Amino acid sequence: MTADEILFDTEERMEKAISVLRHALSGIRTGRANPGLVDSLRVDVYGSPTPIKAIASVGTQETQIVIRPFDPGTLKEIEKAIHASGLGFNPQNDGRIIRITVPPLSTEVRRKLAARIKELTEEAKVAIRNVRRDGNKAADQGEKDSELTEDERDSVKEDIQELTKKYEGMAAAAAAAKEVEVMQD
Repeated sequence: MTADEILFDTEERMEKAISVLRHALSGIRTGRANPGLVDSLRVDVYGSPTPIKAIASVGTQETQIVIRPFDPGTLKEIEKAIHASGLGFNPQNDGRIIRITVPPLSTEVRRKLAARIKELTEEAKVAIRNVRRDGNKAADQGEKDSELTEDERDSVKEDIQELTKKYEGMAAAAAAAKEVEVMQD
């Protein structure tokens, strides 16, 4: 692999780690209604688990999440999936749409969510460091295979370290923003 290929692959994989973190953070409750809270929900319809967005439109109104199924016959299955999800929501079904009132968070729950945010962030940072390790191995291998000179290898490793700092900073910033959101009343 050339130096550019190694750096491109490393950056792409670090970007994926950040993307996974952002997706995980979007599913963490705040005191506000957010369609991201039910994004990971899978509903057993038509014989297979289906993402909720494939069978219904999900929106918000003030402190409520509103789910409008494309097929009204799936209302009961969606309601069952919400109950089984462990999110702690109590959906109300009026025959056409499902409304989920998002209750305000207690201080204890906010602390638990903040701790979960820290766990997710640390997992992302570990993933980023693993990508760095793989990039450094690729640079070392490139030198052994005579594709890179010693100076090019060292330069690639420095660039990989800069990418690592950049993406760890992005992970920390995303976590800090979500933590502020969770801790606000």
